[in-house]
Amino acid sequence: MPETDAAGAANPAHVLIDHALSLRWADLPEDVKAQAQTFLHDSLAVGVAGRNAAHADAVLAMVQGWGAGDVASVLGRPDVRLPAPSAAFINGFQIHGQEYDCVHEPAVLHPMATVLAALLAEAQRGEPVTGERFLTAIVAGVDVAVTLGLAAPDALKFFRPATAGIFGCVAAIASLRTMPRDVALDAFGHALALVSGTMQAHVEGKPALPVQVANAARSSLVAIDLARGGMPGVTRPLDGPFGYFPLMEVREALAPALARLGQGNRITEVSWKPFPTGRAGHGGIVAVQQLRDEQGLAAADLDSLEYHAPPLIYRLVGRPAKLGMEPGYARLCMQYLAAVTLLRGKVTLGDFTRESLDDAAVLALAAKITVVADDNPDLAAFVPARAVVRTTDGQVLTQDVSAQLGSPQWPLSEAQHMAKALGCLEFAGLEACHDALIAAVATLPQADDAMASLIASGVMR
Repeated sequence: MPETDAAGAANPAHVLIDHALSLRWADLPEDVKAQAQTFLHDSLAVGVAGRNAAHADAVLAMVQGWGAGDVASVLGRPDVRLPAPSAAFINGFQIHGQEYDCVHEPAVLHPMATVLAALLAEAQRGEPVTGERFLTAIVAGVDVAVTLGLAAPDALKFFRPATAGIFGCVAAIASLRTMPRDVALDAFGHALALVSGTMQAHVEGKPALPVQVANAARSSLVAIDLARGGMPGVTRPLDGPFGYFPLMEVREALAPALARLGQGNRITEVSWKPFPTGRAGHGGIVAVQQLRDEQGLAAADLDSLEYHAPPLIYRLVGRPAKLGMEPGYARLCMQYLAAVTLLRGKVTLGDFTRESLDDAAVLALAAKITVVADDNPDLAAFVPARAVVRTTDGQVLTQDVSAQLGSPQWPLSEAQHMAKALGCLEFAGLEACHDALIAAVATLPQADDAMASLIASGVMR
């Protein structure tokens, strides 16, 4: 039974670990199973593309120096194997390194970058696991990480994909290995000692963002190993006086978030990213596409564009475009993203080269674009929003945004999903693996060895 405090409230760490350990593939609804496979495929493809992300080679070289071993595979690098914690680190960096990985909007959290990176490493350093167990572990890890995000109703104080992500990783591994409850709880406790991730990297648009995701994935294996070694973890990692919520979030609303654990699984609420940018930029990108394609707006006709959106959008992507900006900064800059869209029709993985980032035509157009925060009281809201354009001949054009492309309210079609995955593989030079990866993910529930099936696709060794 879950431990309770003096007031009779259950320990939230116990509730979350018990939930993760209770999940069984056969009992999950079909839509949950389908989304687990869909976002596994999406995240694998994104991670493969990440081998060519800015700084990815430098990070790989660093990780290769951490220790000898021949244990786990790296996405998009079939010739590389690393010690499991190192593989978790580089895979986490690559999955999040181009801001193309899926996101849970209400939780303001990227759940798969950490969870999948940790599971890929763990599944190769012990007994083989079935495809059912691997997919169930994804569902469990996403449930836990997202629950922590939903339990934090205020603006981000720390970088939640990393800080909540490590707990999701620990829960996912506990599910994967059907760990004894006491060991899983100790690992959950150790995660608090290892949690980190600052929003300063987001404010500055620095590549430390994917480094923080990578570190969460790696550290989750450390937390697991400490618990397996018999070291006890703290017992109130979430709600203790110096636990996760008092330290990492402005306030907590755990009770309603925990209550949702019995109301479906959070993987069905995850959104694709149709563009390799911060999710907060996607509404503006689509609005500009619609203004361009449906209302005839041309770059030469633009006098000004204001994107009126919830405060979260201004906070995350309201920064100015500037000469010499890093790819990570540009991916979080609505001015740059909207200007690229108006000039080129969309934003792709190829739009973050040095040449593109310093394109004088893009930067000149970007200077005419601003983000305006509206009075939406929901600090996690991405919509509704409105683009307001004034043209050089005095016209005023508007485009409303009521849902984000890729969200559960406006999901990608099968064709769009596959086109994104193929584009990622092409970016990494592994387009020949496209059909094999589709087949590997589709047949994973029947696989006796999940990693053997995924490795056979050719996207890793």
